[in-house]
Amino acid sequence: MKSTVVGSFPVEVKQASSAKNKLLNALGAYDPFKESIKDSVHSQLDAGVDIISDGQVRGDMVSIFTKYIPGMKIVDGNTEIVSKIRKPTQEISVKDLQYAKKVMDDYYNGEIPEGNGVKGIITGPNTIVHSSRLQGFYKNKEDAIIDLAHSLKHEVDAIANKVEPVYIQIDEPFLSTGMVDMRVASEAIDILHEDLEIPLAMHVCGILKDAFADIAKFNVDILDFEFAGNNVNIDVLEENANLIHNKKIGFGCVDSSVNTVDNIDDVDDLVIRAINIVGKDNLLLDPDCGLRRAPKDVAFEKLKIMNQIKDKYS
Repeated sequence: MKSTVVGSFPVEVKQASSAKNKLLNALGAYDPFKESIKDSVHSQLDAGVDIISDGQVRGDMVSIFTKYIPGMKIVDGNTEIVSKIRKPTQEISVKDLQYAKKVMDDYYNGEIPEGNGVKGIITGPNTIVHSSRLQGFYKNKEDAIIDLAHSLKHEVDAIANKVEPVYIQIDEPFLSTGMVDMRVASEAIDILHEDLEIPLAMHVCGILKDAFADIAKFNVDILDFEFAGNNVNIDVLEENANLIHNKKIGFGCVDSSVNTVDNIDDVDDLVIRAINIVGKDNLLLDPDCGLRRAPKDVAFEKLKIMNQIKDKYS
């Protein structure tokens, strides 16, 4: 059993303090987010996380991608789709992931444990389009979703080839809402998965009761859901375990919706149920969702408890 995170972590943007960074800042070359990435990685590793993220420190899950995609424009903090969606103007998260991997390598003195590493995280085309406004070019969201999937495929391949992550995670919270055409959503994920030689995961938060049967059919290797923050999904998983074929479960076992530290006995009970349903070798423990909104000390304690439970059953 391994542990991971869904993605985001509390951000503390630091001003330049060292002489070197002050010089870089004077030259317009200082990147305050690099220290945020480093802090995030260290917090995850200190808590015992096996498969880390870069902390997604640069912004919200939609705009960090759409600001680099032609055809999409950010207006007053919201994304609008104004023309045909095309290839990103640059690699979006590769450099941050490479830096996170370097920080991890330094942490382990060049000997990262087998199976551990960094993962790439991309907000999915269904969620991005359903979070955006159509402004005239596309007559329906479905065409925009497919074009965006082809655009994001460039980012998937760049991460796979230049970062060599443990796996890549696609965040698609909208799939549990009933607002998404599941046939189109599945086609979009197929585009992202094509010729990918590492595992692909899909994170879907929210209540799964009406969507699980469709989601279980998606062409992914890992399905990641939240189980701590609601009392429905664990029953849904138990009742539909027969629908999961050759897939691992990313098991949200600490509640990211509350800014208090979870009760370790409650987490333990939840994980035991999951082990009984799918087996410990098919589980990846993680929080329900990103932890950006939690105080940093609370986020750390949540991860620490999660990893204490992981160690207990590994």
